[in-house]
Amino acid sequence: MPFNRRQFIEVSLATASLAVLPAARLGAADKKLKILFLGGTGFLGPHTVRYAQERGHDVTLFNRGRTNTDLFPELETIIGNRDPEIDDGLSGLEGREWDAVIDTSGYVPRITGASAELLAGRVGQYLFVSTICQYDNWAEGGTNGSEDRPGATLDDPTTEDVRTHYCALKAYCERAVEEAMPGRVTQIRPGLIVGPRDGSDRFTYWPVRIDEGGEVLAPGKPSDLTQYIDVRDLARFMVHCLEQGLADTYNVVRKPMPFGDLLSACVTAIESDAELTWVSTDFLAEHDLQAWRDIPAWADSDSPLAGSLTWSADKALAAGLTISPIEDTIRDTLAWFRSLPEERQATLRAGLSRDKEASVLQAWHSSGRAEGT
Repeated sequence: MPFNRRQFIEVSLATASLAVLPAARLGAADKKLKILFLGGTGFLGPHTVRYAQERGHDVTLFNRGRTNTDLFPELETIIGNRDPEIDDGLSGLEGREWDAVIDTSGYVPRITGASAELLAGRVGQYLFVSTICQYDNWAEGGTNGSEDRPGATLDDPTTEDVRTHYCALKAYCERAVEEAMPGRVTQIRPGLIVGPRDGSDRFTYWPVRIDEGGEVLAPGKPSDLTQYIDVRDLARFMVHCLEQGLADTYNVVRKPMPFGDLLSACVTAIESDAELTWVSTDFLAEHDLQAWRDIPAWADSDSPLAGSLTWSADKALAAGLTISPIEDTIRDTLAWFRSLPEERQATLRAGLSRDKEASVLQAWHSSGRAEGT
């Protein structure tokens, strides 16, 4: 059945009050830190800021003051620009000192390097949020110890075309920070970040679609792998790295899991009457449906993208990364989405439209190939 009102209210209250999972380390940290947050008002930022507050840390925000300005009125916010060439740039940070900085908004090495250089003598530790795709040939995946693999390179490393070169530019950002503060940098490389506040809907599509019930198009094979990291798990680990002074590099993802397990967990956690119909990869291709572009968080096990969802986070797990139950991620994500305005809920930003899904399912059944799966 659809996500009922009682469940929605219970989970909404829980997620709104803490913005972290129940498994979070609540209570004060052993040492109170002064943390500068570059950004802090988007998706990952609010979860991390809130958890740092729960741990008793003193957080200062630095941003343009344009996004979600209603968040954290109790915190000091320094208005400025990451780009030192725009307006007053980073000047608001001059003359100040912090124990650590968290950078979730660095995408261009020139700009990221500027903040790292300015803060090198003003902070003890710089935590930079990069991405799992910064690796050279990242779609191959990586086993334990893969953090030592080389990052991607560009023919023109001065480009600032983030839309085209997002992954490689993150690799150059990492290098810029390390050059400015050698031995004092924590590089965080998350995979697909999911959970409440995720505006991309790449994971959210599945709980929402299964909550609606009926026949659901499931892609490929149940054994195809998927991988993600709950934003709250990521936030906790980032603060943990600062508290423990861990200046190292970490892939941050949960272990790969069969896509069938993800969808089955959605059905169970939501108590949905949805019925999964697995449609073969070749049939999806015949109808111009592609992994990620049309079907998020999935890749066929025989495709070149399959390895992108099979990275190891053994190093982070050994350092203190904790992974929350998938059911919590599913329920909390759905509760958050159902709390949004109706017009936002009516337009998912990822996944298949209901009309497209219905037409492909009809064609699948009419083809006679469904009986052979």
